Order: sequence, then C-alpha cells, then structure tokens
Amino acid sequence: MNTRRFNIEFDRNLIASLPSSGPRYTSYPTADRFNTSFTADQLKSTLQQNIGIQPVSLYVHVPFCNTICYYCGCNKIITKDTSRADLYIQYLDKELALLAQNWPGKPLLAQLHFGGGTPTFLNNEQLSHIFASISRYFTLTTDGEYSIEIDPRKVTADTVAHLGKLGFNRMSVGIQDFNPAVQQAVNRIQSEAETRDVIEAARCNGFHSVSVDLIYGLPHQTEASMHCTLKHVLELKPDRIAMYHYAHLPHLFKPQRRIDTNAVPDSRVKLDILQNTVQYLLEQGYIFIGMDHFARPTDELTIALSEGRLQRNFQGYSTHADCDLIAIGVSSISKIANIYSQNEKELTAYYQALDEDRLPVMRGYQLNADDILRRQVIQDLMCRFQLSFQDYREAMQQPFQTYFAAEQTDLQQLSQLGLLNLSDEQLQVTPKGRLLIRNIAMIFDYYLRQKRTEAQYSRTL
Repeated sequence: MNTRRFNIEFDRNLIASLPSSGPRYTSYPTADRFNTSFTADQLKSTLQQNIGIQPVSLYVHVPFCNTICYYCGCNKIITKDTSRADLYIQYLDKELALLAQNWPGKPLLAQLHFGGGTPTFLNNEQLSHIFASISRYFTLTTDGEYSIEIDPRKVTADTVAHLGKLGFNRMSVGIQDFNPAVQQAVNRIQSEAETRDVIEAARCNGFHSVSVDLIYGLPHQTEASMHCTLKHVLELKPDRIAMYHYAHLPHLFKPQRRIDTNAVPDSRVKLDILQNTVQYLLEQGYIFIGMDHFARPTDELTIALSEGRLQRNFQGYSTHADCDLIAIGVSSISKIANIYSQNEKELTAYYQALDEDRLPVMRGYQLNADDILRRQVIQDLMCRFQLSFQDYREAMQQPFQTYFAAEQTDLQQLSQLGLLNLSDEQLQVTPKGRLLIRNIAMIFDYYLRQKRTEAQYSRTL
C-alpha cells in the first residue's frame, strides 16, 4: 500500500486559528436538527417502502453500567442489579416485533453493533436471548460484521467465548488510559493484564478485528504518560485505535463534577499529547483513517479507505454504513432512506410507549433534497478526503460551484491556508487538512452557515 497517499501533517498554529468545536458528522443533518413533529407513522412508512430486499444494519443499545466513569457523557443507567436487564430485554423483544410488522420476510443482516452503556453488563443468558430475538426477524450471515463494545473489567474469557459462539466477530475494547493516577481520577481502574486477557480471548474465539478506545485530555495526563500508555497498547497489537478528545463540561455532565478541573491538562498540553500520538502511531505503521481513527494497513477499514468504499454512520467509520440502519433500545437512532428516527431517551417513556403498542419514537427528521446532497458531500469529505464535482452534476442540475456559490469564499480561504486544493473539477484535502476534516465539512453544513442551531459540539481536535 502506498502510505504516502495517507500522510497527515500536524500544523499547531493552523489548528489554533480555526474554530475549535464542531459536529462529528455521524449524521447530516446533525441530531440537534431532529424535531418532535416527526412521528412513528413516518418511521413505519419508510420501513415499509425500504426494508426487505437489501441487507441492513442493526444497532442494539444497552444503557446499563455497573460503575460510573467520571468522564462519560453517554446515555446510561448505573446499577449493579443485572435483573433490571431482564425487563429491558422483554421490551427490546416487543420493539423488534413492532418494527418487523413493517417489512416482509427476514432481511439479511450485514452489520450488527451492540453499544451502550456497557453491553457486557448482560450475562450470557441475556445475550443469547437477544440474539435469538434478532434471528427471528433477520437472517444472520457468515460474512456479516457483528461487533460489541467491551469493558474488560467485567468480562471473562468464558464470556468472550460465548460471544464468539453467538456470532460476534469484532469487538471494541475500552481502555482510555493505563496510567494509575489517571484511572483513579476518572474512577476506571483497569489493569493491563485483564485487558490483554480479553483481547487474547477474542483472537482465540474467531474475532476478526479488535479495536481499542483511548481518550486524551483526561486529568493528570501528560505527553510522557500518554506515550507510555501507547507503548503498552501497541504491545496488544490492536487492529484499530480510536483516540478521542475529552471535553470537560461539568455544567452539562454531572459525573464530570467529580473530576478536579485543575488536574485537566490545558489546550497546549492536549495538543502535545495529540501530536505525539499521531506521530507515534504513524511511525508504528498505522494508517490514519479519519478524524481520530487509525488502523493497520491490512484492516478492512484501511482497505475500504484505499478503494473509496469507506462509510460513516452513528457507530463511526464502517465498510457497511451505506445500509439502512435500524436501531432498537432507549435513545437509539435509526437511519433509513431519507429519515432519522430517535427513540425515547428516558427508560420510563420508552417502556410506556411499548406498553401502549406504540413504537417509542421521540423525535426525528425527514431530509429534503438539499439535505441529501449535502449529506453525500460531507460523507465524501469525511471518508475519501476529496470531492469530484462531476459526481454531483446530475443531482444539482448545475455546476458544483454555482450550487455552492455561498461556500466558495470559505473554501478559497481554506485553500489559502493549505487545507485543501481546489480546481475546476475537484476538491482535494491536503495532508495538512486531513486532521481538520471536520472544519472543512462544516463549510457545507447549511444549518451551521445559517446559525440555525444552539448545540454545543465537541472540539474538532
């Protein structure tokens, strides 16, 4: 593989000069555009018109966690009572049954993802129950991507073996940081040994890919301490690495109030950590996939990037994200054709809807023609780092530069800064611009340009 095609360049002064926050573009329009006028009837109609022939993706949200990690801003329920999941699973069964009334047969399942919360909060019997329900309404395939998020502190080798028997073949392992002081500060004590045991068990039980999650910007982190963590992480030989930025927003996320703000590294140190991480991962042979994701040259994500097949959805980068995504569970978001549909965020409201034989739709969004076009433009930027204007000519019925006339001044400014190269035929993101791809994508976000949002987005770096 020609790794020069995937070079990235770290320009600290340029990073500091651009907007520091923006959407992650797991969807466009972004979730802050969803509205409560969207109804369950719209979801049903879209399912009836689109599901049945083509393979689909399924997301299962498990909201429970045994303990609280102070940095976390996810929708979760902290409890040690695993019996609470028994009731939740019954409602997942009911939601699946209500959804499946809207499509014929058993669609092929190309992609499955269990997220949370902590999906491995569930015991083996509970996991088997959900898989049996899924098999009632979908056709599982031998070449599907079936992944689950893992907390190594709560998983044994026997659990991993059971996951493999069920059909899971990919896992995402939460690490965040191996430094004891950092772990103590965020209430996540996790040894290297138990992390290694889980990853080794995955490889012994047929898992094709292991991804690990790290976070930079946590309390007590330094460039040196993070580099030490990285060295230990690479000894585990993960196929993929995600390096997320910690946003310290205690006014929004109550658990973060337990973190000592004075211990959180400042913006300069965060950039030191990020710069060192990027350089080290590239030196160790990992390929920059996009935003905060890296993968081995032989990984399917890297191959998809190289061949122009990479996709992006609510679970991040994927090789199957162009499939319609059906999501079940509290707060989960479906993406089907030209709609997004989000379930109730509170467990009580989610249960009540299903008790009334209603799909638990809280809000959603129906895309218009301009939304669909801009979604594709942003997808191409995030996943291919380039736009070929001719690809959009038929949809726009006019030249790209004419349709996006309002964006031309901003694009020229980014070109002058060295983030992209512009010609009459295409836009090509430069190595300097790849780390800042969110800033480039934001140019094409109609609602940001119109300032029609009050959302608080995460930092772009």
